[in-house]
Amino acid sequence: MNFFVTGASGLVGSTFSLLAARLGHRVIGTSHHFTGGVPGLHQELTLDLGVPEALQSALRAHPVDVILNCAAIAEPALCDADPVRSQQINVELPALLAVEAARSGSRLIHLSSEQVFAGERPPYRTTDPVGPLNRYGQQKVESETRVCRLAPVHAATVRAPLLIGNSLRRDRSLHERLLRDWASGKVPRLFTDEFRQVCSAENLATALLELCGRPADCGLFHWAGAEVVSRYDLGCRIRQRFGLSEAQAPLQPVSRADDPAAVRQRPAHLGLDLSPLSDRLRTRPASLADQLSGLVAP
Repeated sequence: MNFFVTGASGLVGSTFSLLAARLGHRVIGTSHHFTGGVPGLHQELTLDLGVPEALQSALRAHPVDVILNCAAIAEPALCDADPVRSQQINVELPALLAVEAARSGSRLIHLSSEQVFAGERPPYRTTDPVGPLNRYGQQKVESETRVCRLAPVHAATVRAPLLIGNSLRRDRSLHERLLRDWASGKVPRLFTDEFRQVCSAENLATALLELCGRPADCGLFHWAGAEVVSRYDLGCRIRQRFGLSEAQAPLQPVSRADDPAAVRQRPAHLGLDLSPLSDRLRTRPASLADQLSGLVAP
């Protein structure tokens, strides 16, 4: 298959591009600020995805079977700091991709987020009402609605959880940030009462690649790891993965009650019901142990 991947230098985009290329697929990908080269890309396009005319021209110059949208401004604080730019990338971009998919007959896989939910009644099914607590979640809800409306028979939207993996920049994933903090003598603060169904970029990319070959599967889906874990416990497991002691890699456990802003903008528990996608794919949700085993120190 021929793929067009937006955000190809990001955690999921780069992992997907390399996996697809290893299996004989041809991948064209976009990057903006990253200049190190993305392994697996047949062609790398340097584009500002906030400029719709440039992206539209690139899509029409490179007809493909599947468009995979991995681009996002995914940190809620950055969305608040620049709501115009985050609206362009998180909402207008996927809407444009949906229009182009419907026009060309390409399949579109759009990545959304668990952050569309309020975190009060897990595990969340794809049919449950959304209730985002932050701007990022609100933008993802809007993107889902527009993708579904603009490309109903071409698009699948996959809500993904907190992701871990080895990023090209070596500073994007949780373990990379923790190791950097520990190396500089910092003590990371992690919530004991905030729970996520963490997933590795590799496992998500494998599921996405399989989904790309199932054109009849459209609409909303969930994908995540096999286990729910608190952020603090995840930090402890990462410390254990790299053979570090508590003295070498200290962590400060904190409660959401210690941070009122967290209660307002950070969902407490985002466990996901993975059906029906988990029933249709050969790829299985990965255990936390398997996911951690693939992490390397930057």
